[in-house]
Amino acid sequence: MRISRVTFCAAAVGAAVLLPVSAAGAESEATGSVTVTPSVIAPGGVVDLRVSVCSGENAVGTSDAFVSEAQFAPAADGGLFAEMKIRSDATAREYPVTVNCQDSSGRASGTITVIRATASPVAPVHAGGGGAALLASEGAKEEAPGTRHALIGLGLAGVAAVAVAGRSVRRRRQGSK
Repeated sequence: MRISRVTFCAAAVGAAVLLPVSAAGAESEATGSVTVTPSVIAPGGVVDLRVSVCSGENAVGTSDAFVSEAQFAPAADGGLFAEMKIRSDATAREYPVTVNCQDSSGRASGTITVIRATASPVAPVHAGGGGAALLASEGAKEEAPGTRHALIGLGLAGVAAVAVAGRSVRRRRQGSK
């Protein structure tokens, strides 16, 4: 019974000591929100970050989704602004964003959602198709039909026309007998 009293007293003293410190820290540090535009993005994209809680002219933002720390500067319309690139190897999930004011006037937090976008091909894919993909990607090795091909086609059309005319004449002769 005596051990439980000592444990209870130690816990009460610890809570009494720590509670005022954490409450004082929370009162002196203003909190705000970070506006992330766009809030949903694919890896490798660039986002705009805005925060208005800082009274100074500088702030630093961090997130596991960013390639580096975001360095904020004054925006033309007030507040602070930064642009950040999303890591190309970022996994698809929601990431917290934290901004700390350099002058200790506060901090802000927000989130960004990284998604894996489905890539659409921009060039022929070497994936079968009877060799059509390979030909399309390398370009046609042969030239398009030219004068030589046109003359051969006209010659064959002439031979076909003579054959049809000869057959028609032969039928008429056989029919007149």
